[in-house]
Amino acid sequence: MTTTVAVTGADGFIGSHLTERLVAEGYRVRAMARYNSFDSRGWLDALAPDVLAGVEVVPGDVEDPASVARLVRGAHTVYHLAALIAIPYSYQSPRSYVATNVIGTLNVLEAVRAEHCERLVHTSTSETYGTARVVPISETHPLQAQSPYAASKVAADKLVESYHLSYGLPAVTLRPFNAFGPRQSARAVIPTVIGQLLAGANEIRLGATAPTRDFTFVTDTAAAFLAVGTAPDSRVLGETFNAGTGREIAIGDLATRIGELAGREVPVRLETRRLRPPRSEVRRLLCDNTKLREHTGWFPHHSLDDGLKETVAWFLDPANLSRYRTTCYVR
Repeated sequence: MTTTVAVTGADGFIGSHLTERLVAEGYRVRAMARYNSFDSRGWLDALAPDVLAGVEVVPGDVEDPASVARLVRGAHTVYHLAALIAIPYSYQSPRSYVATNVIGTLNVLEAVRAEHCERLVHTSTSETYGTARVVPISETHPLQAQSPYAASKVAADKLVESYHLSYGLPAVTLRPFNAFGPRQSARAVIPTVIGQLLAGANEIRLGATAPTRDFTFVTDTAAAFLAVGTAPDSRVLGETFNAGTGREIAIGDLATRIGELAGREVPVRLETRRLRPPRSEVRRLLCDNTKLREHTGWFPHHSLDDGLKETVAWFLDPANLSRYRTTCYVR
């Protein structure tokens, strides 16, 4: 009998890749896509027909408890990825981040608890650490919310922790560092650089060049979700795991590298109006993935250059670029 799993945020960047991977592993996926008036199922519409044959797309919203209850009913494992993720917008509309990221997570927890699902995999973010105090960053690093977005994710993480400790809810938290690859939001730095290059720009404009990030190719991130979703209970339940490569690169150097891979050497210019508020900028993120490797055997298969080459090639395909301009990918 085919095992059914549920995915919130399946219509988004990482969620669509996770859905693809789950189908490849033989699961039947019930995928939540946020309803919209464009009749779009987000990045699920970009999946191959043979993949979609293994997917039941369920319109809904994590802010609606009834939607979540319908989604998780009968599911063995629930992968909770739905979230508002754009950090700049969180300064303008923090309440919406609480509604989706905190209350939405509460709705998922209540539904998983009521339906007695075997496991919940909750999605955190490396932004919850803030600027690294020590590197590499392990799961014991203090949490520091340097944006309303990060604060909403810290709150969600703590809700998950509380439900595990209070009710014995079988939950595990995955904390991905900066995932990148095909289908990523145009707001993210790598698509931003590629987009400027494809538009023929004579210089790359960035909001900040000095901060460093640990970039992980999205299929490796999806594999990390599967790893914590299928590992023995005793090795993962109640735990938080970092998913990253253990390598960092400055944003300015990253832009230069993308230009080289795309055959364009253009200067990088700082666009000061795009900067975060000074005390909100996360200066350094570098992952310690030891715990995830030791508990599940996961490790990243793609180098930064390998992932960047695949991402640039994807953007060069006109069919993909056309989808990119018309697809809704907020979640």
